[in-house]
Amino acid sequence: MSVRVLVRPPGPRLAEGLLTHLERRAVDLDVALRQWLGYVDVLVAQGWDVVRVDAADDCPDAVFVEDPVVVHRDLAVLARSGAEGRRREVDGVEAAVRAAGYRVERIGAPGTLDGGDVLKVADTVYVGTGARTNADGARQLGGFLAPFGVTVVPVPVTKALHLKSAVTALPDGTVVGYPPVVDDPSVFPRFLPVPEEAGAHVVLLGGERVLMSAGAPATAELFAGRGLEPVLVDIGEFEKLEGCVTCLSVRFRG
Repeated sequence: MSVRVLVRPPGPRLAEGLLTHLERRAVDLDVALRQWLGYVDVLVAQGWDVVRVDAADDCPDAVFVEDPVVVHRDLAVLARSGAEGRRREVDGVEAAVRAAGYRVERIGAPGTLDGGDVLKVADTVYVGTGARTNADGARQLGGFLAPFGVTVVPVPVTKALHLKSAVTALPDGTVVGYPPVVDDPSVFPRFLPVPEEAGAHVVLLGGERVLMSAGAPATAELFAGRGLEPVLVDIGEFEKLEGCVTCLSVRFRG
């Protein structure tokens, strides 16, 4: 099956992006754009069909396109961020998923949900509940996904911005995370601690290839020792804003 992937370029106000767990540092927009283009180049080289959403110049965090939508099979669930200022990002993403032919549902008040809090592992979907996603948002998502035979498991998130800021999953379903920012590793049947925070974030490229931050060389070595093929990309400017490799794209499986 073909894979489509949604991306959104950084806008001019990127450096004003929200922060919750980091001290603000200067962000170089020119460097960030080069890093974003390098990230997109990896996806193109993978043979994926890249769909670009227009930049949202008035939304500093819009480049983190994972957050406004959760896609599962033919359904796109439009999120409702717990950060009210990010809710405008949904509009451009909604247009893109509708144009791609997806059925659309949306999280309604009082529910809140960010896509970065949603981790799919086989037929289990872990939903982080914390600053951006609340219990009602997780419940609503569970209702939308129930017809697919998916089980939603809420997971408290207090030490990181999103669940996927703390953990992601390898191709075999093993959940990887950086222990200081994982609330309860025992939630996951198979958990592998990694030595670097940036190493907790992977995008599955197919087969044993995993896209990950160049800022986690020790973790890349650990993964290679498990038979994986790490593909490293520099996203340092986005990491200053609590972003990671998963935040910058949304995969659509055809």
